[in-house]
This record gives sequence, structure tokens and C-alpha cells, in this order.
Amino acid sequence: MEKAVDVPRSPFKILIACPSGLPPSQVSIAFSESYDRIPHPDSSLEDSISEIWNQRLQTNSFLFNGKKFRYGGFTFLSEGGSMNEDSHVRLHLGLTDYRTFVGTNLSPLWERFLVPSEDDSISCQHSSSPLGNGAIVETSDGKIVLLQRSNNVSEFPGHFVFPGGHPEPQELGIESHGDVKGFADSNTINRKLSQEMFDSIIREVVEEIGVPPESLSDPVFIGISRRELNVRPAAFFFINCSLDSVEIQKFYTSAQDGYESTQLYTVPMLKI
Repeated sequence: MEKAVDVPRSPFKILIACPSGLPPSQVSIAFSESYDRIPHPDSSLEDSISEIWNQRLQTNSFLFNGKKFRYGGFTFLSEGGSMNEDSHVRLHLGLTDYRTFVGTNLSPLWERFLVPSEDDSISCQHSSSPLGNGAIVETSDGKIVLLQRSNNVSEFPGHFVFPGGHPEPQELGIESHGDVKGFADSNTINRKLSQEMFDSIIREVVEEIGVPPESLSDPVFIGISRRELNVRPAAFFFINCSLDSVEIQKFYTSAQDGYESTQLYTVPMLKI
């Protein structure tokens, strides 16, 4: 008889996996109020959002309450129901803000906002769940870029992360759902939202590690993961960089958003 062993719980759940990578033409957006957060019926829990935000402001002057895209699920479209070169992913996005993120996902009470359900969109319907992004950046000498977060950031200070941040509604002039009326039609806004998913990750990489944008390849979408601790979703992209590890380290010293991290590392990529 084999001895039973405890299998450690993974810190992340893979919601979408596209290992071959999808270009912008195969990633679309459905943007709607129906994907916005639903307030929790417990009024005291709702009130805690403002209380926690105000507490954080007193200890961290860097905090800013900006609008964010809220992840509300996805639709996977492909011939035969399996991943292939013609696969297409449609992301469901609403609106939220950083204040609500701090007061729900980052709250000590974050688990109380969850609903028991196997359906991720239902389970997290009372959470802010802003869609973050991250980049797997491979250097010309075959290494992957990692950053160690500063102690000044509100989310996981001191931890090791991939370069990234958020796609930004403000880049498209969106502060509310009413702002989309300025676009020609729903296809136009959804196409622009899809492009922002890809444009934003290039911006984040350039700002966080300091490399010139022309050194980066066009990103491809490789999936979405959700952190099990605080159910935070993030879209991930793969990008090749034409610079080697030493060159990237030199650019990092003058990165625009270098204050968000304390050190850049390049680590060998395991080939499976």
C-alpha cells in the first residue's frame, strides 16, 4: 500500500491556457455592465470597503483610485472544441476601481465576499477582480525577467513577480459605461479594448524594466490565471526581447516605474 501524502495546494488557478499564444486577431472583448461587480447584500461588509481604503491611505500616500477593467469570465471558441491555430478567446469585461479592489480582494475579509460556486464568475461576483496583466519576457540569451516588488506597493510588497500592471480604461477615455457612446458601435469599442490588452502589456514592460519598445516583439496572449489567495485575476503574455540580460540590467537603472521594484533578475528558462 502506498503511503498517502499531502499535496500542497497550488497558489494559482489556471482559468485559460493558450500555450501556443494568440495574437490580437484571436482575442476579442465583450464589454458590458453585466460584468460589473455585484454589491454584497451584507451592508456592514460593503461599508468595510471604504473603511479599509481610508486606513490604507493613511499609511501609503502612493495609492490612487483609478478605474480598472473587471474580469467577468470568458468564452472559448474553436473548431472541434480543442485548442488549435484557429482558436479564439472572448474576454468578458466590466468596470471597477482600485479602491474597491483594495476593499474586497486585498481586504483581510476577502473570503467573506466569495459565493460558494464552481462557476468562477459567480464565486467572485462580489469581488472587484480587476484584470491585471503580466509578461513572460525572454531575453536574447534565453532568460526570463523577474522583478522584486518594492515595499511601497500595496499588493504583495517584496515578492517576486513578472513585469506587468493593468490594462487601463483611461487610455480609451473610459471612466464609465456611458463613455462608450462616443464610439461608432459595439464592435469598435470591443476592438479597441482588445488592442488595449496588448498595448498595455508593452507599456508596462517598457515602464517597469526600462527597455525601448522597439526591442520587444509583438506580445501573444497565453492565458489567464487567478491567485487562490484573494482571487486576483491576471492575463499573461509572452514577449521576446532582442536585448540580453546584461543590457536589460543597464536599462533597468533608469526605468520610469523603477520605484515599484527594488531589483531585476534574469533567470534561466526551463525547457520541457
